[in-house]
Amino acid sequence: MSRRVVRQSKFRHVFGQAAKADQAYEDIRVSKVTWDSSFCAVNPKFLAIIVESGGGGAFMVLPLAKTGRVDKNYPLVTGHTAPVLDIDWCPHNDNVIASASDDTTIMVWQIPDYTPVRNITEAIITLEGHSKRVGILSWHPTARNVLLSAGGDNMIIIWNVGTGEVLLSLDDMHPDVIHSVCWNSNGSLLATTCKDKTLRIIDPRKGQVVAERFAAHEGMRPMRAVFTRQGHIFTTGFTRMSQRELGLWDPVTQLDAGGVCPGGWHHGRGPAPHPQACPPGEGWGPAAHRAHTHPCPAVLRRLKEPCWRPHLNNFEEPVALQEMDTSNGVLLPFYDPDSSIVYLCGKGDSSIRYFEITDEPPFVHYLNTFSSKEPQRGMGFMPKRGLDVSKCEIARFYKLHERKCEPIIMTVPRKSDLFQDDLYPDTPGPEPALEAEEWLSGQDAEPVLISLKDGYVPPKHRELRVTKRNILDVRPPSGPHRSQSASDAPVSQQHTLETLLEEIKALREQVQAQEQRITALENMLCELVDDTD
Repeated sequence: MSRRVVRQSKFRHVFGQAAKADQAYEDIRVSKVTWDSSFCAVNPKFLAIIVESGGGGAFMVLPLAKTGRVDKNYPLVTGHTAPVLDIDWCPHNDNVIASASDDTTIMVWQIPDYTPVRNITEAIITLEGHSKRVGILSWHPTARNVLLSAGGDNMIIIWNVGTGEVLLSLDDMHPDVIHSVCWNSNGSLLATTCKDKTLRIIDPRKGQVVAERFAAHEGMRPMRAVFTRQGHIFTTGFTRMSQRELGLWDPVTQLDAGGVCPGGWHHGRGPAPHPQACPPGEGWGPAAHRAHTHPCPAVLRRLKEPCWRPHLNNFEEPVALQEMDTSNGVLLPFYDPDSSIVYLCGKGDSSIRYFEITDEPPFVHYLNTFSSKEPQRGMGFMPKRGLDVSKCEIARFYKLHERKCEPIIMTVPRKSDLFQDDLYPDTPGPEPALEAEEWLSGQDAEPVLISLKDGYVPPKHRELRVTKRNILDVRPPSGPHRSQSASDAPVSQQHTLETLLEEIKALREQVQAQEQRITALENMLCELVDDTD
């Protein structure tokens, strides 16, 4: 009699639960634009939702504590002249958010900690470089003020938001519309999917495709891809029969060592020049091929030396490939690198499926499904530092309905009230590891980690400073001679501009102080009226 062995995992009993009705956000007119983005972005301070707006595009920003019914006249963030397609919070400043629109522009906004009394219409900076609508935004995970945008013109542009300049422009790598873009953990590589059904891994600073896979999913519907913490790539897509499918790919396939090691042992997938060669598929690389039946002594001695390093190559066979169901909704993957759990949320679905990715076959393990009655219009995913560690909460989603937003909490059941070290390893914090110039010069750094043992305390309000370079400083002279007065003009203009900006900033602070004072006086007046009654 065979006995079924149950796989051991601390996440095997993760369950999802919708928040109570009084913790939801009611009466929100969620955008009805046709675009496969999440329509929602969240961080430990704010919840942002793309909403319906006449005469242009807008999104709403709510403090997390402002639950319940939202006033119909609640201030919006407006400024785009066409619908907003994507929004993304800066990982290094909880008050800064970027928005992309059908009007071909990207705007970066500074959100105040207090509730404004009127619409926010002035962005900190407007980035113009795309010729068609911009539908994808993604901040760099470790470098300060580095923002990626992808548009309908098949271009990827990487910006320095601090100066408003284009750092890199990748305009000849995608022959068709880009469906998704994802950074790896240290921001050195990009994984992109395109309408031509090709999955690409791009080194943006070298401007080259280092690996690609055609028809990772054979269907014509949009595909999504995210990096995992092991360097694998998790994808969602469709089969030829329009069945939804998930896949796991490992682009690290062989050693960058020229093929033959000193002991005569051969590594990689090419032809073996020596009788004592590793069998095909057993070179150093993927977890599935790491166990040698006859390990090479030279590799065991020299594995950590610089010459024995993995490099990216074309990846042909998937590590895992699973069919799921038949539906038209694109599956949006949300990956948690701390737990290595990926959550799949389909637009129009009423469920969230979640899987654990491990080094053991079948590599992608189904955990459970959270189901509800209402279909989802979009989904927001809270960063790990915004979770409640005292309740063993490992993920929190913000599900968009037609007229409301509902939090969904994923919890690991534990009896103890103490901090669970195994559930909460150190996680990326709000401090950047690099400046934009350092990253552009070729430096890489892992995210700066923080501990959640004592809970996360958001840092004080930090203002994003934008330094625009004077275009006159880089423009070539019009003639062979320049007078002294002409050379002094840019300096004086720059000084005048800085003076005006300082005065505008002072006036804004004064207006904000007066608005807070008026609000306090109105509250006092209400209390006096209540006492009189």
